[in-house]
Amino acid sequence: MSLKLMYITNNPEVAQIAEASGVDRIFVDMEYIGKSDRQGGMDTVQSRHTVEDVKLIRKCLKRAQLLVRVNPIHEATENYDASAEEIDAVIAGGADILMLPYFKTVEEVKTFIALVNGRAQTMLLVETPEAVEKIDEILSLEGIDEVFVGLNDLSLGYGKKFMFELLADGTVERLCMKFRLKGLPYGFGGIAALGKGMLPAEHIIGEHYRLGSTCAILSRSFCNTALMDDPDEVCTVFQKGIREIRDFEEECQSYTNWLWNNHYEMQKIVTTISESIS
Repeated sequence: MSLKLMYITNNPEVAQIAEASGVDRIFVDMEYIGKSDRQGGMDTVQSRHTVEDVKLIRKCLKRAQLLVRVNPIHEATENYDASAEEIDAVIAGGADILMLPYFKTVEEVKTFIALVNGRAQTMLLVETPEAVEKIDEILSLEGIDEVFVGLNDLSLGYGKKFMFELLADGTVERLCMKFRLKGLPYGFGGIAALGKGMLPAEHIIGEHYRLGSTCAILSRSFCNTALMDDPDEVCTVFQKGIREIRDFEEECQSYTNWLWNNHYEMQKIVTTISESIS
């Protein structure tokens, strides 16, 4: 079965191009509370999408699911509504799946599940060492539909130099085994176009198949629409890039031995990259 590919955008034209090219989930990213503090100075995506973006993207989709990352569980302040109001608004806006980021406690997950209350699918974004430590208790809760491992923040939490160290050192594999035992769909990390990225996308896709992953985010480098003015160019990049990924996935499903060889090669590349980072 092919990976469910996800792409972050609040642009309806880009969302329609992505959907028509084979993207399975359009990802509206509303998370901003605390994100700039923990990722300050890093070249990471901080979208600041809104409920209005959720409504806008919902109207333009025909087939793809609408995934919305809300903020971590929080109370209301002068600057933003509490989680209850935010989640209600996102569901009313038409979200199919809600993603909870940066949680550290079982209680936060319980609150999230209760607030969603079966009105949409729930996806947990495991991206703190505290969440990993409590993962068995968290996974025992009813109401979790899917799990995703956020490599960027989790690697920061563990003091890693390179996010894919967690793929090389077995952290992701241990989590995936726990998800699988619970019968939950799961995914991790982002992928660029084939041949691109510090760790080439082929190695990451191979690991998705070796570990039984079901979904992945198409990274900003897969198609950085902020650098493109021509919709035809965006369309060409998406169509070519996704076609190449799907063709490569067929190879991954055919060569079991290659998946282990790829794993060992991936570990070597990650070690080299990590050692080169000062």
